[in-house]
Amino acid sequence: MPDRSDTAQQHNQNPHPPPAKPTGTPSRRMWVIGGLIVAAVALLGLLYWLGKGGEGPMSGLTEIVGSSAPTTQRDTPAPSTNGPRNAMSSPGIMVSPRKQQMIGVETEQVRVRTLTRTIRTVGLVEVDERLLEHVHTKLKGWIEKLYVKFTGEKVRKDQKLFEIYSPELVATQEEYLLALKAVRALGASEFPQVANASKRVLQSTRERFALWDITPNHIRDLEKSGMVLRTLPLHAPMSGYVLKMHVRDGMYVTPEMEVYTLADLSRVWVLADLYEYEIQDVELGQEATITLPYFSGEVFEGKVTYIYPVLEPKTRTVKVRYELPNPKWKLKPQMFANVEMKIPLGERLVVPNTAVLDSGTEQLVFVDTGEGMFDPRPVKTGIRTRDWYEIIEGLEPDEQVVTYGNFLIDSESSLKAATGMMHGGHEKKPSKEPTSSSQMSRGEK
Repeated sequence: MPDRSDTAQQHNQNPHPPPAKPTGTPSRRMWVIGGLIVAAVALLGLLYWLGKGGEGPMSGLTEIVGSSAPTTQRDTPAPSTNGPRNAMSSPGIMVSPRKQQMIGVETEQVRVRTLTRTIRTVGLVEVDERLLEHVHTKLKGWIEKLYVKFTGEKVRKDQKLFEIYSPELVATQEEYLLALKAVRALGASEFPQVANASKRVLQSTRERFALWDITPNHIRDLEKSGMVLRTLPLHAPMSGYVLKMHVRDGMYVTPEMEVYTLADLSRVWVLADLYEYEIQDVELGQEATITLPYFSGEVFEGKVTYIYPVLEPKTRTVKVRYELPNPKWKLKPQMFANVEMKIPLGERLVVPNTAVLDSGTEQLVFVDTGEGMFDPRPVKTGIRTRDWYEIIEGLEPDEQVVTYGNFLIDSESSLKAATGMMHGGHEKKPSKEPTSSSQMSRGEK
């Protein structure tokens, strides 16, 4: 048995005795832990309910905690994830009146109109090639006297252009006078063979004059005077203007030389280039209005007289010829001219050009179905003019289509699709957490 003094000595050596054992049973601690788990599950369930759209006092907090993308316009159905192209089967896109006003939405009624295609192009004034005349001599000789002396001079028909000296012409005149004297002297001859020979020489000489374009009045003057003319004048074959001139006083000319080029400018052509897709609407006889920037307010009327059969490969255009009168010779060759044609296409169901969104492979319009709803509608288009699209399929008369703001509605539908996808992904996460927490709490219990 230990001594009491030893016990006291040991007590003095350990002044801090070990702590006392905690009181209480293990079952009490389990109840405390279970209560904490139940509270956590209840809190997670509340957050999940608010994230699903509950309108509690902490709904603003739920938008921050439950989703990284704020949910705006909860009454708007989320379109497809691919935007309006896949939203065609969706019931529509809702845009509030305030937002419509902000983005400037305008609509117009689908209706049947008398459609006219307007073709505008630029052309050049050209000489009517059928009214050109190239002047050549049919004799070799020298220009003795020049009457028309410069390019651009206006001439009249049968006006003298120049006088030519030709030894061959002089010899022919002498031959003609001798044959004429023989015919006159031997006309009553007893030998008809001699008289007929003289007549044949006279006739051949006259034909030679005709081939040289020597007029009958010159022949009559030669017969009256009986004198050989040293020079012979050459006359203008038509009235017009001198476009080209290649002779001067004293020049030697031959039949192959072009002496003058004359043109009648009372009528002219306008040659214009039309694109290959426009040619199908152009026909002979169609009227066109032609204006020139040099004559403000003055309009010339022309008609299509020829469509050239060849396509220009570099510009992908075809030349079209318009013919028109040239009063007071105002239209000068090589002037630029503006050409406009209005081609009637009949009555068609149309919408404004701005209403159609064209992706290249398909066309889409937004139909206003009322109460802020816009239905994306695929359409099949036909003829397109400057202001209108013909609608072949997809729309009915009197429907309202968006003409301005449709690009923003298109963007709005794509944005809502992306937002709906993001929001849907965040909704699934809270639904799993309470479930897993409940299972954990039941397992611990």
